Amino acid sequence: MTLQKRIWDLLVLAIFIFAAAFATAPWFAFRALKAAAQYEDVQALGELVDFPVVRRSLTGQLDEEAPAAKPEAPSLWTNPMGVFKRAIEPIAPPEPKVDRYLTVQGLSALTRGYAPGAAPPPAARPETVLGRMQAVVRGPYPTIAYWDPNRVRIAVRRPGDKAKATIFTFQRRELFTWKLVHIRLPADER
Repeated sequence: MTLQKRIWDLLVLAIFIFAAAFATAPWFAFRALKAAAQYEDVQALGELVDFPVVRRSLTGQLDEEAPAAKPEAPSLWTNPMGVFKRAIEPIAPPEPKVDRYLTVQGLSALTRGYAPGAAPPPAARPETVLGRMQAVVRGPYPTIAYWDPNRVRIAVRRPGDKAKATIFTFQRRELFTWKLVHIRLPADER
């Protein structure tokens, strides 16, 4: 009888450990993304981020032109300089705004709550155990804004302004494998 009780206890413990690992896997994926960006591990970033999907999501947020507000094409008879300007524009397209967000430094800044280029340099890793514990306590803390079995949104608040948050959306690809598929920027960065 005690053997059956111990087997039952082990089975309940195994189910609890599986459920806890399943529920916390996206948080660990975010921590891995943050560490990979901080330590410039490009291979790990390639495994954690679905770059084409994230690029499309950021392009949609950063695109300033509304599709319904396009001006009428210039006419050669009414605006000849406008026609020549329009003919030359495709030769020198503007630099995409998305590129600064998808670099190693850009992802590192976003995971710490800052805009790319506005983040202070990361602090050096403390040598003592007490220093490491104090670094963990300082934050900023990522919080889970939404969780379901296949999609999780993690919010990182800006250290200087708690009202602004960057939202990272992770999607489950395998049982314990999560990939970043969307980044929602605060309204002032769009």
